[in-house]
Amino acid sequence: MDIEKHLLITGSSEVSWKDAITTAISEASKSIDYLSSVKVLSQYAEISGNKISKYYVDIDISFSIDTNRNT
Repeated sequence: MDIEKHLLITGSSEVSWKDAITTAISEASKSIDYLSSVKVLSQYAEISGNKISKYYVDIDISFSIDTNRNT
């Protein structure tokens, strides 16, 4: 039986929303195994001097639970 867990993560970037998403996934993968999917929940940004200065994303990352793991 496949069991998945979901985490809400906020990522940020000074480049783009896409970069914020990929950076958040990359960082999450350093400590979470079996990442399986991502859902973008929201995107927002900081504005400074009539320009976007920082991009933010709230994402829902799913990962599979290893039911055969020995604790």
